[in-house]
Amino acid sequence: MNENLFTSFITPMMLGLPLVTLIILFPSLLFPSSNRLINNRLISLQQWALQLMSKQMMSIHSTKGQTWTLMLMSLILFIGSTNLLGLLPHSFTPTTQLSMNLGMAIPLWAGAVITGFRNKTKASLAHFLPQGTPTPLIPMLVIIETISLFIQPMALAVRLTANITAGHLLIHLIGGATLALTSISPTTALITFIILILLTILEFAVAMIQAYVFTLLVSLYLHDNT
Repeated sequence: MNENLFTSFITPMMLGLPLVTLIILFPSLLFPSSNRLINNRLISLQQWALQLMSKQMMSIHSTKGQTWTLMLMSLILFIGSTNLLGLLPHSFTPTTQLSMNLGMAIPLWAGAVITGFRNKTKASLAHFLPQGTPTPLIPMLVIIETISLFIQPMALAVRLTANITAGHLLIHLIGGATLALTSISPTTALITFIILILLTILEFAVAMIQAYVFTLLVSLYLHDNT
């Protein structure tokens, strides 16, 4: 294959203008709102899934934490639909870009931390110094806890980027190997094609799981600060 391995990760352009904004807005069309008294099966299924996720994710939160429900449900829908659409042929996945994932992780993490310092100042400061710490270790532990706090949004973004990028690269490599083996060894190409199908099914699961994990971790950061 003459195509570069990382071509699918390049931001698409049209007339010199990036199409990322249109790609990001496209998943919102998949979740229409209905004004009818009785919804159709698709909207009913979406509402059931949202209620199930919100009940599992927000049941541990206080009243202040539950005010984030709409934002967190919108986040999991956006990341999940974006990841799934990125598995279509000749498509672009915005969540493979570290800059975009940082753009989602940092504001949400900062909002949760600021909420904690506003509402639970003493408890938030207590996280920097565990109870019973020996006096000589206090400066070192404060530095370590501060670094671990600021690493949280980076870990969120890197985890999502790495998992989605790795899956796309594996599909690209195995697909190229299947195409190359077709004329050399049809039997081996068939085995490779079966592996490709199984990997694609796995990537569909990973796309949804990563959306859930990203949102769940944001929810846990919020729970620690409310």
